[in-house]
Amino acid sequence: MSKNTFYRDLHSQVEALISDEADVIANMANVSALLFEQLADVNWVGFYRMINNELVLGPFQGKVACIRIPVGRGVCGTAVSENEVQRVADVHEFDGHIACDATTNSEIVLPVSLNDKVIAVLDIDSQAFNRFDADDQAGLEKIISLFENVMITHGVLN
Repeated sequence: MSKNTFYRDLHSQVEALISDEADVIANMANVSALLFEQLADVNWVGFYRMINNELVLGPFQGKVACIRIPVGRGVCGTAVSENEVQRVADVHEFDGHIACDATTNSEIVLPVSLNDKVIAVLDIDSQAFNRFDADDQAGLEKIISLFENVMITHGVLN
């Protein structure tokens, strides 16, 4: 199966899970679980939520994780400060990387935004180097867009 087909199917599954649910935490939990189950070669999938100008651990699947991450630090904090996806082929070469799990070698972090303000990030880690490519990023960005739109539709994020 091509990555485009895989992510189209995954998008449909996410939509079915979250489209009728207004609770952000419940949706984060189900999205984390689904992605952890469906994505190959990942060892951690979860959300960090922006609370009082720092990232705070939210729903996730995987080993225990860092609880708080300052904006601008690590891959997650950089995603917030730049409001851009961070796709890192080798986290050991990322200046300021925070090693919550020393076995992680690559990472992708996608901001969840409302009106250009980051309210959370989706963080996905892998033990494989260079695990995430442009197709993964595009597929995951569509899932984040769906997540944002569902929350706006339910009046949760506005």
